[in-house]
Amino acid sequence: MELFQNLSTGFGVAFTFTNLLYCLVGCILGTLIGVLPGIGPVATIAMLLPATYALPPVSALIMLAGIYYGAQYGGSTTAILVNLPGESSSVVTVIDGYQMARKGRAGPALAAAGLGSFFAGCVGTLILAAFAPPLTELAFKFGPAEYFSLMILGLIGAVVLASGSLLKAIAMIVLGLLLGLVGTDVNSGVARFSFDIPELTDGIGFVAIAMGVFGYGEIIANLSRPDEEREVFTAKVKGLFPTKEDFKRMVPAVLRGTALGSALGILPGGGALLAAFAA
Repeated sequence: MELFQNLSTGFGVAFTFTNLLYCLVGCILGTLIGVLPGIGPVATIAMLLPATYALPPVSALIMLAGIYYGAQYGGSTTAILVNLPGESSSVVTVIDGYQMARKGRAGPALAAAGLGSFFAGCVGTLILAAFAPPLTELAFKFGPAEYFSLMILGLIGAVVLASGSLLKAIAMIVLGLLLGLVGTDVNSGVARFSFDIPELTDGIGFVAIAMGVFGYGEIIANLSRPDEEREVFTAKVKGLFPTKEDFKRMVPAVLRGTALGSALGILPGGGALLAAFAA
């Protein structure tokens, strides 16, 4: 009962014209900047933080939340249209979204990403608000052994879901682990495989890898073709609303993703990346 009283109080504050307007502005700004490859939600909030200095505290928090959600969703736009993930969790969107764009279905792919993000965000927030105390206790029980088991599960899942050669899939996972070892060890503070290069002490950034693996390869391949054969989907986005068949396929996937995202979002340090790959 206390939950509903708190939610009604919160909605009473949030659902005013002024706060909804600030939320809308934050979503638009966040999406516009989040579309730029490699920036991500954290950098977007850092850049737009001065815009909230003159606002009341509640309106500023609502606008920052809108910026975060807009930037988080904006990464899927470039992932679908140009095969370039805007941030780490959008890598999964590249797998199916870009293939849909190549078949002329970029519009439904963008709509599916938007509707799925909206539904999962709303439900996940309500679940966390309703079950925060017991879920927090569960999160605190996750220690090194549980996190290690979760990582092993993710690696096994990557091998199982990989298409093509099993040997190549294992080789790419090992290469990813080796790249992840570069940087400063969290526990001991010792620099690993940095070769006395200061830029490598923070590790190899995801943005650099994503640009090389997804972005530049696609751009160079496109430029090597004649103008009439180049794949550019930004001018071909039409039929944005999904069909009835699309909704039948979307609903189970959205429900599964919402459940997994809500469960894994509780764990500290996991974030959207772990939830997206698990889903």
